[in-house]
Amino acid sequence: MSDFKGKLIVFSAPSGSGKTTIVRHLLAQQELNLDFSISATSREPRGHEIHGEDYYFMSLKEFKQHIKNDDFLEWEEVYRDNFYGTLKAEVERIWAKGKHVVFDIDVVGGLDIKQIYPDRTLAVFVKPPSIEELKIRLKKRKTETDDKINMRVAKASIEMATAPQFDYTIINEVLDDALDEAYQLVYNYIN
Repeated sequence: MSDFKGKLIVFSAPSGSGKTTIVRHLLAQQELNLDFSISATSREPRGHEIHGEDYYFMSLKEFKQHIKNDDFLEWEEVYRDNFYGTLKAEVERIWAKGKHVVFDIDVVGGLDIKQIYPDRTLAVFVKPPSIEELKIRLKKRKTETDDKINMRVAKASIEMATAPQFDYTIINEVLDDALDEAYQLVYNYIN
């Protein structure tokens, strides 16, 4: 596998747009040869999230030490003292297995990866049909307070303005259509 040239497939979107659902669907398609890049975060686990599966959960101090050590491909303070990032070792781990890396990542991180690996990255922006629909989806999750939801909705407007910087935009109005479109994009990119 020494001649394997792994690719990076980035899915970015405002929270609640459906990117995680799309990424999970793509990971289940064996012929795509994908593995999930697990992000590191300094936030607390939500619900049934598992360390090393959903995220690498770290203390704020640990996260900042990794920043100092230049261990991240990209990182960002998404909300105050709430850091997210991609460890370089995570991408290397997946490429060593002979697989392509798929990311479920915020827009800043997604664009950073595209900038670092412009010839090996497919960057896809997933857009909700509207801000109103996004708010409905976030409320249906029942995982966050109204204040957190309002914060995410306010951030979504800013994030949606970055869509033209991505290679493709998928509007997730009908989930099955969005899943098909994402599959086709990734299949064509890796083949």
